[in-house]
Amino acid sequence: MSEMDLRDILAEDDPELLFADGFDDAIIGITYRFGQEPVVLYDRGLVLESMMADGMTYEEAIEFFEFNIIGSWVGERTPAFADLISKSENDDDNGRPD
Repeated sequence: MSEMDLRDILAEDDPELLFADGFDDAIIGITYRFGQEPVVLYDRGLVLESMMADGMTYEEAIEFFEFNIIGSWVGERTPAFADLISKSENDDDNGRPD
């Protein structure tokens, strides 16, 4: 299944979902929160990689991401962004970063 297909499937299942335009390849799922509607979840690292592939430096991508993406509240269905952390990146067994 292509990533665009994933976006289409998610939108068909829940037409009220909001998406971050241009970052379909970074969609990793849906996040659920108590008492709130589900929102699309993106891999923050993949979003930054996509911007750098388009010519931004890492610093430019971070600045753009923080101001224009995270800083763009468009309502309760605004997408969420996650930093994925593997257990092997940690020194202890609690699964949390140090």
